[in-house]
Amino acid sequence: MENRRFEDRKEPEIVYSRSVKAGKRIYYLDVKKARNEDLYLCITESKKKSGMEEEMPLFEKHKVFLYKEDFKHFTEALGDVIGFVEQQFGAIEERQEWVPAAEGEQENALEAEAEETEEEDKPKSLFARFKK
Repeated sequence: MENRRFEDRKEPEIVYSRSVKAGKRIYYLDVKKARNEDLYLCITESKKKSGMEEEMPLFEKHKVFLYKEDFKHFTEALGDVIGFVEQQFGAIEERQEWVPAAEGEQENALEAEAEETEEEDKPKSLFARFKK
């Protein structure tokens, strides 16, 4: 068996990616290519650690790997759970993004807007895609 170091391990190639900003969290949906050329989904939640006053901000990350043979069952279960929540609480409103209060903060708003990609492609309802 070949002896490899952790540093020598190659990160899987990302072939498609989307990000979802949700308040203080960002969710990354990355389609990656495995060594055997198979594709899988890596969902990463990234949350800035609060209370840290350092030069470089620290982020807490959690990952879930979803393999293509499980996509159908996963989306069916997700749609079922979303339907249950909507049944209990009615239509769920989308999160309202922060809007700068002062004109001096307009530059920050422009930077945030530049970071948002493909926002126009988002469905009008957060859960519309999973409803049948």
